[in-house]
Amino acid sequence: MTLHDGNLWLSLSGGRATATKTAEGGYPPYNIELLPEDDGGLEVLRITLAVAGFARDELDVSVEDGELLIRGVKRDEGAKDYLHRGIAARHFKRTFALASGVEVRNAELHNGLLAIELERPHREKRVLKVGIKTAG
Repeated sequence: MTLHDGNLWLSLSGGRATATKTAEGGYPPYNIELLPEDDGGLEVLRITLAVAGFARDELDVSVEDGELLIRGVKRDEGAKDYLHRGIAARHFKRTFALASGVEVRNAELHNGLLAIELERPHREKRVLKVGIKTAG
């Protein structure tokens, strides 16, 4: 996935169309958005996952070996007699492979949405002049 003038944030894992690996298919759904640069010149990316029904202590966000891991583990609420059950309450694990230099800034749970902000220092454009020698 290439964002913002060709700069890489999330490296591709397993194919051209996705920057995430998951055994759960599309659960939980997520958005990825590029935020305006902050006052310190840092570029910021936000990944927002829809985790309705999960409490803060049922979610875990970590970085392991260059990958952002988000896990959700629902506590067993005991047996219930549902007439209809349409709200997902299953465990999940979603993994994003982070590009070099990208760090997790913070994570916040609000109204069933888990927002994780990633930051990367703005890279200054470097120009290296290479001298040309004459042969002979």
